[in-house]
Amino acid sequence: MTITFITGANKGLGYETARRLVEQGHIVLLGARDPELGRAAADALGARFVQVDVTDDASVAAAVKDVEEHEGSVDVLINNAGVAGPYADAADLTAEDFHAVFDVNVLGVVRTTTAFLPLLRRSSDPVIVNVGSGMGSLELTHDPSRPESSMVAPAYTSSKAALTMLTTQYAKAFNDIRINVADPGYTATDLNANSGPQTVTEGTDAVVMLATEGPGHGSGRFVDRHGETSWG
Repeated sequence: MTITFITGANKGLGYETARRLVEQGHIVLLGARDPELGRAAADALGARFVQVDVTDDASVAAAVKDVEEHEGSVDVLINNAGVAGPYADAADLTAEDFHAVFDVNVLGVVRTTTAFLPLLRRSSDPVIVNVGSGMGSLELTHDPSRPESSMVAPAYTSSKAALTMLTTQYAKAFNDIRINVADPGYTATDLNANSGPQTVTEGTDAVVMLATEGPGHGSGRFVDRHGETSWG
């Protein structure tokens, strides 16, 4: 059975991804910072809760140790944990505001990916799915027909742009692991005050596809629910 670890999975896209993958027979390890919320979510889905704070090296190391002791390996790592950052005028954003967003959206992916590499490399078909955003695409944020073009969120958008480049670099560096970015699209979640037109199920289509597509597919791709797109 496929063992899948998902960060930030006690609600929103992470929770729906966990639900769908449990239904497909994955052994899902539901990662979350808050033990009470994480355990409740895992129990509701039939997953196993693993506490992890992606901004804390010791917490990530403890999560790896937990998984190594229980499952012994990981087939799919889904770096889903993310934050939007403050909704403020760009002129009022500080370096600390940017650091808080990048610490989760980019450095959190680095911490988790690096720590889980040994467990992933025990899999016959290791996969990493980074949950990105069209908000990090230069092409989409400059296309007036797209909702991404009307939103101004410097910290969030730049963190997601960094995540796409990080993914392409990892895809080149780790040719034994399939690593791709999933763009959920404009989905109703807490991240956007539930303003998105897509449901969380629609928003997880790309994530689930990348997590379940099987051997033989490419690495370093940017995929939305309609298929592979340009990096922009």
